[in-house]
Amino acid sequence: MRAGWYERKGGAREVIEVGEMARPEPGAGEIRVRLHASGVNPTDCKRRGGQGTEDWGYFEHFPDFPRTIPHNDGAGVVDKSGPGASGYEVGDRVWVYNARYKRAFGTSAQYVCLPERFLVRLPEGTTFAEGACLGIPAMTAHRCLFADGPIEGKTVLVTGGAGRVGVYAVQIARWAGARVIATVSSDAKAERASSAEYIINYREEDVAEKVLAITDGAGVDRVVDVNLGVNWETNYKILKVGGVITSYSSMGDRNPRFPHYELMLNNITIRLVMVHCCPPGALLHAAADITRALDAGALTHHIAERFPLDELASAHETVEASEAVGNVIVEID
Repeated sequence: MRAGWYERKGGAREVIEVGEMARPEPGAGEIRVRLHASGVNPTDCKRRGGQGTEDWGYFEHFPDFPRTIPHNDGAGVVDKSGPGASGYEVGDRVWVYNARYKRAFGTSAQYVCLPERFLVRLPEGTTFAEGACLGIPAMTAHRCLFADGPIEGKTVLVTGGAGRVGVYAVQIARWAGARVIATVSSDAKAERASSAEYIINYREEDVAEKVLAITDGAGVDRVVDVNLGVNWETNYKILKVGGVITSYSSMGDRNPRFPHYELMLNNITIRLVMVHCCPPGALLHAAADITRALDAGALTHHIAERFPLDELASAHETVEASEAVGNVIVEID
């Protein structure tokens, strides 16, 4: 099979190779998928480059292997089932997640073998490239929204509403019956977050002041936060009593100090989310809800750029440059 891989850490063009490998065989409880698209996420690039991952504890979940095929997310068709795997038929369309979780071989290849629980039915109306967008971004969004219970009738603030996770958080929250406010940094990004009922440009407006005006001073029930350490002061001003902050990133301040008393006085919950090691039941819940939202036509997908497998290094460089507004997809013939 054709695959892209690396055997040491370093720059994309320095370490990524594309060539032929033996086609894998599914083990007990595994299914082999013939992939047609693979999603590239920033964490895929960080792990390949080795930037800062040792002290984050990532290697517990993504240990080193002599050869690594990167990427967690992808989509394709079921090709073969291993012993004891019975939930899918050959030819079934699926999207996959967690392909690299404690495993050497991910989705930047023509074939991948995965435990059956890491496969999800892909509706006919969703392309393989769109299916490859879902894993980390959409499942992270779902966990942030639902880890503390249903959100129907609640008010949710999504910071970074145009980002890979944020854009799905906005759409899934709307689908689930929440009132959604999103923050963005430009008019162009406002277009990506247009499913939100209210959009705030945080570079031009005071977010706390605007949120309180929108909610008639009541504040929000949940915050899905892309930059926890930077947004503390805004968050504690706008959360209702008993509100929840769920954060999946804090790159602006990797080890933030938080305003304990300001949050404690309103009984605020702080939840940190890493989707790869979420409880299995939560991942199954996310997969089921995402599929229902796809079936309902509630999700749109923002693919910024597409690359063939032979240009895997360029796909990584594009993600690392942070220039692509949307998902970067590797298409696999």
